[in-house]
Amino acid sequence: MASGVSVNSGCIGEYQKLKSRHYKYLIFKLNEDNTEIVIDNPPGKPAEGDYEEFLDRLPKAECRWAVYDLEFEKEGAGRRNKICFYSWSPDEAKIKNKMLYASSRDALRRSLDGIAVEIQGTEPDEVAHDTVLDKAKRGN
Repeated sequence: MASGVSVNSGCIGEYQKLKSRHYKYLIFKLNEDNTEIVIDNPPGKPAEGDYEEFLDRLPKAECRWAVYDLEFEKEGAGRRNKICFYSWSPDEAKIKNKMLYASSRDALRRSLDGIAVEIQGTEPDEVAHDTVLDKAKRGN
């Protein structure tokens, strides 16, 4: 069931910059009155785009969505980049928050073209670098 929230046009513009390698990651959230999806933090620059820094920016007790431009080496295929979409819904988040984020997810996801990997995370192990890398490498 859709929640009726809209995606701020700035999110799409910033996502296009991520695809052009201006950013390593973006984190999205619902605004204060839960009517619009907006950028949560300043985007992570490529030089600052360490995966652990990205994970540290995901709140421990609140839901978020994120995209991360994952670079990796694939045996026999060379260097690859895949854009990963994260639905972060930690166990510590309030039930109402989880329900609102779950019902609003598709509004954001449909706005972002070029997503190669989708990650659903409720605890740190599910979004750990090795877990995401394994999922990305299984694709083409």
